[in-house]
Parts: sequence; C-alpha cells; structure tokens
Amino acid sequence: MREQRVILKTPRLTFVMWEEGDAVLVQRLHSTMATTRYLSGNVPWSLDKAEQRLRGWFEEQARDGTSKYKLLAEDGSFVGRAGISKFRNEQFELGYSLLEEAWGKGLATEAASALADWFFERQFASGFIAFTHPENIASQRVLRKIGMHERAPILIDGVLDTAFELTADTRPAKP
Repeated sequence: MREQRVILKTPRLTFVMWEEGDAVLVQRLHSTMATTRYLSGNVPWSLDKAEQRLRGWFEEQARDGTSKYKLLAEDGSFVGRAGISKFRNEQFELGYSLLEEAWGKGLATEAASALADWFFERQFASGFIAFTHPENIASQRVLRKIGMHERAPILIDGVLDTAFELTADTRPAKP
C-alpha cells in the first residue's frame, strides 16, 4: 500500500487525503438509499457525481487547507468520509458519512469530536456549523454529544434542515 497523507488520527480512525481514483470509494459510500436519504438529491450517487465531489474536495483542500477526508478503520479499510469545509464559501461546516456497516459503533462521534479539536487547535476560524435533515436524529445526537448547539434552521434544496453551531467560546471544556 502506498504511503498516504495522514491528516488526523484517533484511536480507531485515520483521516487521510483522497487520492486520484478514490471516486469508486465515494460512489460506494453513497450507493444506497440508506446512505443518501438525508443528503441533497436523496438518490444514490453515480460515479460521475462521486468524481465531481472528489474534485471539489481536492480544490477545497488547496484553497482552504481543510476539506472532507477519507476515513480508514484501524485495519486500513475504508469506512467513510468526514471533515470540515466551507459551506457556500462562507462558514466552515462539519460533515461526515459512514458506510452502513460502520453505523452504531460510535465512529461518527469519534470523528466529529476529533475534527472539532483539530479545527480549533489550527485556528481555522472561531467556529463552525453543521446541519442535518430534520429526520436524521442519529446525526443530531452526534452533534449534541460534541457540544454543538442548535441554531436557526437552514434551507437547503427545499428542506428546512436542523442547524447547529460550535464556537471556541461555547465549546465544552476537555476533561
């Protein structure tokens, strides 16, 4: 296996920069209704859409120094994506998505918490937002666990999403 550019490590996850050819992983991640039901468009992604998103993540990384990253499990297997990137070229936004077989193991919370620490340590900005489909209770639970506070909803693709915010000032103290 080639040496990959490690962005961040947690006890069970490694965040690495995407590589050319990884669109097949992105497409696999978003290939089912279960993994896309709460995303814009609400349909499984084509390989073309996955390639478009991958190009966008490369551009974000080059421009902003942060993006959505490839998530690898302890054994090196692909389990999803997570990161913080600019939303509508304005505020930074936390986002994550895991393969269905990785759900319910605390990996989303582990990833989101580590990203929050990483974001504030590097002082990208004084805060970031996140949003979920109003029915995505599991993701809302993750955001609350890492200390995010609900704010005014945000309209995205005709859906009034539940929105959250975390700032350096409102962030819970680490034990």
